[in-house]
Amino acid sequence: MSFNAPGPPPQAPQPQPHRRPGDVLRSPQGLATATTVLLGVTGGINLLSVGANAFTLSVMNDVDADPTRVSSATTDLSDILTGLAGLLQLLAYLATAVVFLVWFHRVRVNGEIFAAPAFTLARGWAVGWWFIPVAHLFMPFVTARQIWRASTQLNPDGSPVRVSAAPLTAWWVAWVGASIVGRFSSLLYTGAESPGEMAAAAGVGIGSDLLMVAAAVLAVLFVRRLTALQNTMAAQGPYATAPPAYAGATAVPAAPTAPTAPTA
Repeated sequence: MSFNAPGPPPQAPQPQPHRRPGDVLRSPQGLATATTVLLGVTGGINLLSVGANAFTLSVMNDVDADPTRVSSATTDLSDILTGLAGLLQLLAYLATAVVFLVWFHRVRVNGEIFAAPAFTLARGWAVGWWFIPVAHLFMPFVTARQIWRASTQLNPDGSPVRVSAAPLTAWWVAWVGASIVGRFSSLLYTGAESPGEMAAAAGVGIGSDLLMVAAAVLAVLFVRRLTALQNTMAAQGPYATAPPAYAGATAVPAAPTAPTAPTA
């Protein structure tokens, strides 16, 4: 009679990675670090813009109350600070957007390798949706949710591990709110003809800047969390520990299997 050691509990079949020709998992870590640094810079510049708008709000209120109390040098300084803050914001936004989109496309490609059925549209839309009016307010969020789900590991029974998507949702709500309020602020500045109207535009601008600061902070949390999910998925696989799958990663030797019981 022979006795064998009990085997491991059965697991659901592990999904096989889907790769197009030339597809390879690439670590998003470097791009994530660059993105978070730029988001920090953008948040800092928006805080400077809050100060510039607060100064403009005070000056315009004074002018509206009594123009003789405010010198032309003070109003000129207000214009200079507002213009400088706007220029710095533009440069920071452009740099951050470029690096963020490169990171976003990379995690989208990785997500397709992890779990291709999680996606409903081609990977190019991960970038394309951001440039389509109105659609850019919700479709990138749909893509981000699909990436998040594809990057989440599974339990042994095949059900997804519960990972809160709060960083994604909170960032998106803050970003959409900041975008809408920022657009409204720009329209007010463009159409302002009186000191009172300029003060109102500056007040809305403060709200827009603060929302952008919040969006930048929440974006950092989202980028870091999604990158961590993909790092875990690449290192451990859908269920358990496995050799790292990123290009150029060093494989980890497999653990020895348990010996079988002796045969009688």
